[in-house]
Amino acid sequence: MEIRPDAFCESLTKYVRFRTREVMVGSLGIGGNNPIRIQSMTTTDTMDTRATVDQSLRMIEAGSELVRITAPSKREAENLRIIKEEIRNCGYKTPIVADIHFTPNAALIAATIVEKVRINPGNYADRKKFDYIEYTDASYEQELDRIRERFIPLVKVCKENGAAMRIGTNHGSLSDRILSRYGDTPLGMVESAMEFIRICEEFDYHDLILSMKASNTQVMVQAYRLAVAMMRQEGMNYPLHLGVTEAGEGEDGRIKSAIGIGSLLEDGIGDTIRVSLTEDPELEIPVAQQLVQRYSTRNSHSEIISIKNPPFRPYDYTRRSTISAGNIGGNNVPRVIIDLSAINKLIPEDLIDAGYIYSESLDKWTISEQAADFVYIGKGQLSFELPGTLNVIQDENAWQKKDQTLPLFSLDHYLKYTGSGGAINFVSISLSDCFRPELYTLKNKQAIVLVIDTANKHGIAEQRRAFFEIINTNWDVPIIIRRDYNASTKDEFQLFTATDLGSLLIDGFGDGIWLIADKPINLITQTCFGILQATRTRISKTEYISCPSCGRTLFDLQEITGKIRSRTSHLKGVKIGVMGCIVNGPGEMADADYGYVGTGIGQISLYKGYEVVEKNIPSEKAVDALINLIKENGDWVELEE
Repeated sequence: MEIRPDAFCESLTKYVRFRTREVMVGSLGIGGNNPIRIQSMTTTDTMDTRATVDQSLRMIEAGSELVRITAPSKREAENLRIIKEEIRNCGYKTPIVADIHFTPNAALIAATIVEKVRINPGNYADRKKFDYIEYTDASYEQELDRIRERFIPLVKVCKENGAAMRIGTNHGSLSDRILSRYGDTPLGMVESAMEFIRICEEFDYHDLILSMKASNTQVMVQAYRLAVAMMRQEGMNYPLHLGVTEAGEGEDGRIKSAIGIGSLLEDGIGDTIRVSLTEDPELEIPVAQQLVQRYSTRNSHSEIISIKNPPFRPYDYTRRSTISAGNIGGNNVPRVIIDLSAINKLIPEDLIDAGYIYSESLDKWTISEQAADFVYIGKGQLSFELPGTLNVIQDENAWQKKDQTLPLFSLDHYLKYTGSGGAINFVSISLSDCFRPELYTLKNKQAIVLVIDTANKHGIAEQRRAFFEIINTNWDVPIIIRRDYNASTKDEFQLFTATDLGSLLIDGFGDGIWLIADKPINLITQTCFGILQATRTRISKTEYISCPSCGRTLFDLQEITGKIRSRTSHLKGVKIGVMGCIVNGPGEMADADYGYVGTGIGQISLYKGYEVVEKNIPSEKAVDALINLIKENGDWVELEE
């Protein structure tokens, strides 16, 4: 199946939302000309009516336009009627969404009560035992017929009752059938949903919303793009719900969510979003609002030159191939440049927040796992010996030409420069420079690194367009992505930088990142490494894949995630899944190294990859057991004092 690289969006250079059909969820329109809707999900026990109603009201008052509530069995589905009545009695018409997993009968009940039902094709009528099954075309069709029989009653009930349906594929819960035929791929995710959509269309039922959620931001973005491209091929335009599943908590959860959701919003994809944080659901709403509000005036951006046949692969990750200039480009991880140009004369203490601590008594530098590779000091001067892993960038007219110092030129200055240059020569350019023939005279020069800037409101598209132009000239020069966020708040800084740089990194573009902002240096450094971690392009810390909790959760997720983090946060490169119930693990923690999964009241099971290795551990012993499991598998290192 050949799909054009630009088939997933209306334009790669002009902000245009993908025009979807309008689906009514109660009185709320989703898709079409409607604004991007914001939603969240309760974390209470659905049978605890009072707690669920109270939390729903807090979510609604915070700005949630839909409220999703889990209904794992017929009993919870029936109780949705009482919950809905109490919310209506409080004067709110906010649509209620029932979240269904393994129980079709619960879905049939819920569809007669609430405005929307969410099902997951991977576990609604299919199975997941991590078995590989050899299918012939005939046996595969037989399986589809079986699923059809289980699914058609829900389609009919939803149509009769005017209930909408979200067909929500999750990366980690693809069925054995899908995995056996398509593998663990974005294509498998899309086909899993398309099978169900085609059944709905057989019955002229079109009140559908589609989602392609994953904890891996690369996979998520690729799956949504592919879903749009395949829908367009088949003449479909169903609205899309966006979310990064199991994003986690705090800054990590916000950065990961912004990369996944923001990248797609930039492409004009998305009609409703949820930011899934391991926090109280009402705290998700302001984050979602900030992400969405950014696009209210986006269509007024400066014009960007269009392109035919863009040279990139939006449906699978391939890093742009470049030569090495020093430790930039080639097989090197993306580098981090921290801007210290506000400092006139650099001293060792100025490097602490960039990851370098100097002990005068020991005459020794301590370097953190999240230490910048370069610092930019502009016209500032250097008066001490640097740690061996760090280089300083100076403006060309202030360059001291010392060891570990490197010059930054404008393009015009470098074209006129007759000196010997540095070990690496940074050259700052914009998109307009990419259309100047003079730029490409630098192909014959050694140790060039381009620094691409943009001031365009649609900056991702402009910088991506610059990459396209350079790629089309067959120049494999390393490129640094630089953006200025001086006018942003702290929250905007984290969310917008994650969106802007993360989107390009997911597309395989960028050999380093450079953020300019009037923010604390430690915040800038942490954000840079957080973006690289969340895009899976440079690993510098432990990754936590933790679900946001819901009524199925069997322990206090926030508390346990905090305990696990406090004991394991020094394990660079280890991925730990923390899942509230068996529905969300082991599948939903798809690529975690270790899993901590609630399997009953006060009981935890531990996983190594997909394999359960210890079952039904008392919860009070489970964190210690997890640590022991990590040690037994050789991934533990002792925390240095």
